[in-house]
Amino acid sequence: MFLNTVLVVLTDLAARFLGNTAFRQHFHLLLSAMVMFGPALSFWVSQHSIFAKRSHFLYRMFLRSGWGWTCVFVGSFVFLLSFSIRRSLSLSLRHLSRLGVAGGLWLGFCKLLDLLENATGSCYESLHAGPDVANGQPLLVLREDESKSECLKAGMLWRGYEVSEDVFLLCLCCLLLAEETAVFGPYLNLGGMSDAPLRILFLFCVLLLALWIFLLLCLLAYFPQFPTQLLGGALGCLSWRGLYQGWYRMGPSWYCPGRPGLGLLNTKTSSTEAEEAQPNHDRCN
Repeated sequence: MFLNTVLVVLTDLAARFLGNTAFRQHFHLLLSAMVMFGPALSFWVSQHSIFAKRSHFLYRMFLRSGWGWTCVFVGSFVFLLSFSIRRSLSLSLRHLSRLGVAGGLWLGFCKLLDLLENATGSCYESLHAGPDVANGQPLLVLREDESKSECLKAGMLWRGYEVSEDVFLLCLCCLLLAEETAVFGPYLNLGGMSDAPLRILFLFCVLLLALWIFLLLCLLAYFPQFPTQLLGGALGCLSWRGLYQGWYRMGPSWYCPGRPGLGLLNTKTSSTEAEEAQPNHDRCN
């Protein structure tokens, strides 16, 4: 009973916070400010910290498979919430399709960014025998007719027009988590039933959101790469705005999955309460 009470209190507080209108309206601004000014933290953090190493457990375990972790937890939460309310597999799959669309968009942008880097970059071989008199750096000799993969396999340097895919992914995942989990607060306010598995999944999503924000700050502070990280953050925010603030507002159809919570928040209340609750949720979106 004690653990269940703690679970209920924590999830209620988190749901109230994530479902708050002010948080929904300004969270993307918070992420934007983090990406813009986060590299300034490099002046205060220690480069001897464990987070200053790319081989750290958090980077290897979570950052390299960030989209997979997001899909597992958010997908489980969205499916369990929608299916427990309506018992409709087609409706649950429609809400899950938002993850498929975001995943396809992420993969598509990654392919385009990789093509852009290959088209604009060049391969250089570092000569460690003598430093450059001008800047004290090793001399770089251009190697022509080398692709990026061949260049990196040979242990040489590839210099091209880069956009940080890590920052792009973390910003997109943070905004997606905030959108999908924000439905839980209005659902509880409308008297929706929530058992322990649903609350545990929601809590895991909240913890994952906190982890992505922490890793984003670590990347900006310990591995500052301006403006590549700024471009990655901008691309993540633009992807979120195009999906959740644009396309998904068109309403559910064969070509649009609709907004989070659409068709779910009015099942536990009377028609009058549903009419009042839906516009409030729409304003949050």
